[in-house]
Amino acid sequence: MAKSKNQEPDKVVIASNRKARFHYEITDVVEAGLQLKGPEVKSLRARHVSFEGAFARVNDGEAFLHNMHITPYKQNTLEEISPTRTRKLLLRRKELDRLATAQDQKGMTIVPLELYFKGGWAKVALGVGKGKRGPDKRDSIRQKDAARELERSFKGRFKA
Repeated sequence: MAKSKNQEPDKVVIASNRKARFHYEITDVVEAGLQLKGPEVKSLRARHVSFEGAFARVNDGEAFLHNMHITPYKQNTLEEISPTRTRKLLLRRKELDRLATAQDQKGMTIVPLELYFKGGWAKVALGVGKGKRGPDKRDSIRQKDAARELERSFKGRFKA
């Protein structure tokens, strides 16, 4: 049975940048395509990717993803590809302009949040955020602990 046009294609998450939400207060999320080479796609399907130190920049009307590490595919017989090479992000002009203005504001940065396949295409969710300071991080930890304690206290109480 065919899917209807308004239904979203399946989203297969490859990797999530869990530290990004801890270190940054994310205000806006944008979905972007990635310009990849063939062996890189094979490595992504095997989930050989790391977000450590990755960030995005908008330069001269084009967006690029820096320092995202994709482990080289072992059976690659083509050219040698650098694992942390700069990759072009595929965005619409309106989204590019929105990211460029956010990047120009003091303290704002663009970080990758999630990497996934959507309809067979590699996509990355970019978050625009401001770096958290020490007290903000402690508040995040406190809220997470409180939510966990609340969950524990209700566990097993409402069995049918």
